[in-house]
Amino acid sequence: MNEAWLKLSAAHYEISDREHYLAMASSAMRQIVVDAARARGSGKRGGDAVHVTLADDVGGEEHGVGVLELDRALQRLEQLDARLAKVVQYRYFGGLTEPEIAQLLGLTDRTVRRDWRKARAFLHAEIRGAT
Repeated sequence: MNEAWLKLSAAHYEISDREHYLAMASSAMRQIVVDAARARGSGKRGGDAVHVTLADDVGGEEHGVGVLELDRALQRLEQLDARLAKVVQYRYFGGLTEPEIAQLLGLTDRTVRRDWRKARAFLHAEIRGAT
């Protein structure tokens, strides 16, 4: 998170409110995590690959995936449905709760939960299809 703060403070953005800050911070965190994975050479036969899970809060099966795989799948999701991609970015990289995401996007908590399930299903299918 310190790197995200440094990245945001070095950039000269006008941050208008808490929601805008959280959106910018989650984007910065995503960039930092992906850049770190690239720097480790995680694409080279899984050597020092950074793996993450896409488990939801209610349990279920966890699937370890590489950060770069996740980022590529998330880029594809952004092309198809920007709102679903934002939910993933805010929740996964920003650590925001469903109520915080709902407020940020002007949605209900229920809609955010539904979007999270759809996005996870899409990402799992994309990642499985790519391997």
